[in-house]
Amino acid sequence: INVYKPVNELHINSTKHFNSQLLPLPSQARVVICGGGIVGTSVAYHLAKLGWTDIVLLEQGRLGAGTTRLCAGIVSVAKPISIECQMANYSNSLYQQLEEETGVKTGYVKTGSLCLAQNQDRFISLKRLASRLKVMGISCSIIKPKEVAKLHPLVNIHDLVGALHLPADAVVSPPDLNHALAVAAAGHGVQILERTSVQQVLVEKGQVMAVETDRGSIECEYFVNCAGQWAYELGQASEMKVSVPLHGCEHFYLLTKPLQEPLPPSTPVVIDMDGRIYARPWQGGLLSGGFEKNPKPIFTEGRNQLEIQNMQEDWDHFEPMLSALLRRMPGLESAEIHQLVNCPESFTPDMRCLMGETPGVSGYYVLAGMNSSGLAFAGGAGKYLAEWMTYGYPTANVWALDIKRFGNLQSSRTFLRHRVMEVMPLLYELKVPRWDFQTGRQLRTSPLYDRLDTQGARWMEKHGFERPKYFVPPGKDLLSLDQSKTFYKPDWFDIVGAEVKCCKEAVCVIDMSSFTKFELTSTKDQALDLLQHLCANDLDVPVGHIVHTGMLNERGGYENDCSVVRLSKNSFFIVSPSDQQVHCWSWIKKHMPNDPHLHLEDVSWKYTALNLIGPRAMDVLAELSYVSMTPDHFPSMFCKEMSVGYANGIRVMSMTHTGEPGFMLYIPIEYALHVYNEVISVGQKYGIRNAGYYALRSLRIEKFFAFWGQDLDTFTTPLECGREFRVKFDKDTDFLGREALLQQRQDGVSRRFVMLVLEDHDTELDLWPWWGEPIYCNGQLAGTTTSSAYSYTLERHVCLGFVSPPPGPEGLPTPITPDFINRGDYEVDIAGQRYPAKAKLYPFSSLFTQQKRRKEDIELSNLHGK
Repeated sequence: INVYKPVNELHINSTKHFNSQLLPLPSQARVVICGGGIVGTSVAYHLAKLGWTDIVLLEQGRLGAGTTRLCAGIVSVAKPISIECQMANYSNSLYQQLEEETGVKTGYVKTGSLCLAQNQDRFISLKRLASRLKVMGISCSIIKPKEVAKLHPLVNIHDLVGALHLPADAVVSPPDLNHALAVAAAGHGVQILERTSVQQVLVEKGQVMAVETDRGSIECEYFVNCAGQWAYELGQASEMKVSVPLHGCEHFYLLTKPLQEPLPPSTPVVIDMDGRIYARPWQGGLLSGGFEKNPKPIFTEGRNQLEIQNMQEDWDHFEPMLSALLRRMPGLESAEIHQLVNCPESFTPDMRCLMGETPGVSGYYVLAGMNSSGLAFAGGAGKYLAEWMTYGYPTANVWALDIKRFGNLQSSRTFLRHRVMEVMPLLYELKVPRWDFQTGRQLRTSPLYDRLDTQGARWMEKHGFERPKYFVPPGKDLLSLDQSKTFYKPDWFDIVGAEVKCCKEAVCVIDMSSFTKFELTSTKDQALDLLQHLCANDLDVPVGHIVHTGMLNERGGYENDCSVVRLSKNSFFIVSPSDQQVHCWSWIKKHMPNDPHLHLEDVSWKYTALNLIGPRAMDVLAELSYVSMTPDHFPSMFCKEMSVGYANGIRVMSMTHTGEPGFMLYIPIEYALHVYNEVISVGQKYGIRNAGYYALRSLRIEKFFAFWGQDLDTFTTPLECGREFRVKFDKDTDFLGREALLQQRQDGVSRRFVMLVLEDHDTELDLWPWWGEPIYCNGQLAGTTTSSAYSYTLERHVCLGFVSPPPGPEGLPTPITPDFINRGDYEVDIAGQRYPAKAKLYPFSSLFTQQKRRKEDIELSNLHGK
């Protein structure tokens, strides 16, 4: 089949309105966007809408000739996380009005879509999605199989338990839509140059200076990499390498000729995740593709094709998806096949797209790695990236998509190739919100990894680092524990319960080496001055003191939440969450003056961190160091360098990130095994055992501790989560975010972080909360949960989340009052069923253990690194 014979009448030759003569290359621009697919044209369109001028868009072949030309054209809001649903929802409304704005036909038809469930677990995941979409005001309904048959005549419903109907979902013709966006962007003054390839991005002093193309160079302040399949190679080609972790895979779909009874264009899209397939109406026939179990990665050898030629058909490879299609729509047996299309798609290590400014190069932005949802995301993602470039931040919390969640460690070709083969089938397989990838593991490990592994550790991975979830006692059936992927009570329930009990009554040790650890040093006061500017709390404390503080942005939101130890007059040790390694580094670097006497070092790899939690932790340490560890001799929130066993120079801190008594030990890695063995050996008589992060989560949530990245984000201020005591308005330095917080204190806070304890919830039989569940107050939507865990102390589920009172008369936010929280009737919606809950602003004092610990002690300790 000749590629440029249009694959169908909708897929037009997209160059028709753009000048086939090569336009001259401008010598300078404010921003250069590389990539003329749906993503690049969306970014250009949104930047122009925000008033940018001097925008140049470069395309190495012809507009929309990459993945865009071949993609299936489905715009659905059925996405795994809320920010993706928001992007798809915005894209849908943008595409709907684009035809009117440009006069270019886009093939937009509001078909609606049906997400089918063949089993109970899938049905629950659809119900959870439905309650999340309702929060955003997106119309959807859970329907019975009979109603599916009424909406789509071809669907076989005999094995279905139900479905989710999304009436606003739509289909478009991607090349036409791409063309419409390009026409609209050009109408706003964007210069579009085809047949111009970017060779490298020139960088000076960490700042984008120019873009070198095969036709000369363009000076610019900003560069946007929207190169899709080629985004990885393009990142590697700049003077300072930029890591864009994505990898291409082949993606197949089938086109049929018009059916005997042609399918009307408004027939709903069918998404049958359990069958791994989707199907949409197409010119009286059907377009159907899917995500197979054994995907085929491509282009591992580098940039070897300019425009993606129509790659080889592979009927053997497509056969399982064809069988699934015929099972779902037996009436297609007699349909004639028009063509099997092989369209490359790029996938990322965690199934989320890559967006934002790269950590090493200022002015270098990326938007790529769409995981086969490029069309659905392009509108919304282009809008958020344009806002980011214009205001310095997007108008929504996009941390889940921020390219800074990855570092260079995810840019190995082998890692990407292996991981995308796992990611692609998961797009449809995955039902539960929490998941451990199986590929690309054991990349970063603590020196104790093998020692813990032989003791039954079960591992999870965070930012490439292996962390123990829990420890399987000898004699337990290991297999069933690893298969525990359900919405109900998990198999590890009793194991984690025993670890929590041990933390409360004896002593546990948790390897927390994955934390991000920085040292900031200077010759004079430069280090202190920088931290006083960046941190809301006061860092001018005596040597040895630990300060919990947020690093805030201009809006008063948390860019980072960390613990800082003053090691000496001009030297500080900063501990942050694991996934903050790249983000926090670039945040500090961005605000650091160019001073040779001020030095920031990442020492994450130099120290193994052990957390000793429990009332007997001080006995264990006292015995190993011959020093009294009682609160009189070693006060809370204090750090001393000590010897433990034979090892010297260990930083011992009196905090545990859980509100329980105990100590964090930061051990130079060569001593890690020795110290661990000594701790375990001496701890035997005190009942010591290993514990993992699931126990830690249960402890921190029942103590009402917030995590950055889950509960706290760049839009959450300390005043909204009860941390005003960590903001020192009266310190000498004017810290970042101070003005915004003073304003908020004056206006009143309109949302508040609360702790909800579920009532009438049966842990054995009812669905468990995870996060993202809607919270209702007096029957009205009040917010959503951000994290949850079972509290073994309270013997109830505890959810943390934000609530806001209903808006005032003109839709303005209403300040929240203690009464709203204390007197409201609260409910948490888990997959459509509401459970009553008690809301609190302070942790419940445990009725079951008579430990009346000082309140300020609880408030001071803070939790980092989920």
